[in-house]
Amino acid sequence: MTVPMTTSTTDKPKADKDFVTRLTDAGEEALQRIADLPGGQKALTAINDLRTRVDDLGKKVRGIDALEERVAKLEKDVSALKKDKAARREPPSKPAA
Repeated sequence: MTVPMTTSTTDKPKADKDFVTRLTDAGEEALQRIADLPGGQKALTAINDLRTRVDDLGKKVRGIDALEERVAKLEKDVSALKKDKAARREPPSKPAA
């Protein structure tokens, strides 16, 4: 008795696509229902504005890392300059008597 081998790889993408399509449709339907509620459009606008602000904050936070590196380098340079200045100082000469 032989069992026919079937590949599930051809069936799975179709099933995944159906799932993703259903999920997308459900999301769109949910957003439409929210928009239809009293004050729903304002809520959706506020959520979109919040998303934009969070994206902007994320960009700014990523920029902070570069600034911290620059500050650390500058602090190191200033420290080295202070050490060089202290090493260059000569002891005060005594006046000739």
